[in-house]
Amino acid sequence: MSTLSEVAAHAGVTSATVSNVLRNRGRVGEVTRKRVLEAVAALGYRPHLAARALAEGRAPTIALMVSSIANPFYPEFALAVERAARASGHFVIICNTNQDPLVGRKYLEQIAGTLSEGVLVMNANLDFADLHKTEARGTPVVLCMWERPHDPPGLPCVAVDFRRAGELAAQHLLELGHRHIVAIVGSKRAGIHAARHEGFVDALRAAGVKLPRTCVRHAPDTIEGGYAAARDLLAAHPHATAIFATNDLPALGSINAAFDLGRDVPTDLSVVGITDIQLAQQSRPPLTTVAVPTVEAAELAVSLLRELVERPGDARHAARRDARNDARNDARQRNDAPHDAPHDASAARVCVTSAPRLMLRGSTCAPRGASGLKGKRSRA
Repeated sequence: MSTLSEVAAHAGVTSATVSNVLRNRGRVGEVTRKRVLEAVAALGYRPHLAARALAEGRAPTIALMVSSIANPFYPEFALAVERAARASGHFVIICNTNQDPLVGRKYLEQIAGTLSEGVLVMNANLDFADLHKTEARGTPVVLCMWERPHDPPGLPCVAVDFRRAGELAAQHLLELGHRHIVAIVGSKRAGIHAARHEGFVDALRAAGVKLPRTCVRHAPDTIEGGYAAARDLLAAHPHATAIFATNDLPALGSINAAFDLGRDVPTDLSVVGITDIQLAQQSRPPLTTVAVPTVEAAELAVSLLRELVERPGDARHAARRDARNDARNDARQRNDAPHDAPHDASAARVCVTSAPRLMLRGSTCAPRGASGLKGKRSRA
C-alpha cells in the first residue's frame, strides 16, 4: 500500500499539500490539485482512517448506538442514517449495546472523539451522565427519536411526537366502535414507550373509555413478548375486541397469539401497533399501525450532528427548529429540561419531525355488532 509521502513525491508537492487536497482544505491551485489526484489514482492510495483519527483527534465517521440490532426497527433506522451520512462523505459505526449501559459506556470511552467525531444515540439505555461527559470532552451527542418533544432531555435531539402516535391509535379503534380494549406496553411504566401509552390512554379517557391497569401488560419489545402478553390478556379478558401495542413487534406477536387461540384478526380481534416496520406490511393480515418518520428523523439527526461538529457553540445552543417542522408539525417546543440536566440544558437544540400518521391495513375492523360499523374493515 502506498503512503502519503509517496503520493507527495510522485506529484512533486509536500505531504501537507496532499492532505489539503484530500480533505478539501486550504488553498490549492487547480493545476496542483489535478496533479495530486492523478498521483493518488496512479499509486492507488487510500487514506488510513484510524491513523488520521489518531493524528487529528477526529475521523470522517459517526457512531450510531442502538440497544438491540436484533430489533428490525434499528437496522431500518441505521440504513437511513448510513445513507444520510454517506451523502456528506461520512461513514457509520454501528454500536450494539445489547441494552447494557456498561457496554454503552465502553463504546463511548473507546470510540467517541477518536474513531468517530460524533455520536447518535437511539434508545441505547445509556446513562445520561455518560452522555454529558462525552459531550463535555468535545464529542457532540445527538439523541435520535426522543419521545417527548415538549420535554427536552438537556442534550441536542431529534424528537418525534409519540404521544400523538398513541392518540391516533386510540382514535382509530374508537371510530371503529371498539370499547373493550387491552394494551401491551413494550417497557416499564416510566420507560421509553410511556409517551405512546399516555397518549393512547388519554384519548380513550376523552371519549369516556377507561383502560384499567388489569387490561395492560408490560412485555419485552419482541414478537415473543407480544405473543405471551396477548395470550395472558385474552385469557383474562376474553371479551376484548382490540389490542393496542406500543410497538409493531408485540403487535405482530398478538396476531400470532390470536391465530393460535382460534380468533380471527380482524373479525374477532383488531390489532394496532406503532412505528411501521417493514414486517408490518408483510404480516398476514398486514398490520394497521401508526407510522413514524424514520427516514426524516435519521436525516435530521445526521444534519444536526454535522452542525454540532462544524459549529459546536452555535449549533448546540440554537433555539430554532428545522423549517420543515414548522410547516408540518404543530408540536410546541418548551425550554424546561429534566431536573438532573446541566444548567444550560434548556439551550440544547431540539428538532421535531413531521407528525406520525395512521397506516390503515388489514388487522383492524369494527367489532361484531358495532352500531353502523358492522363488517367495516381498514383498507389494506
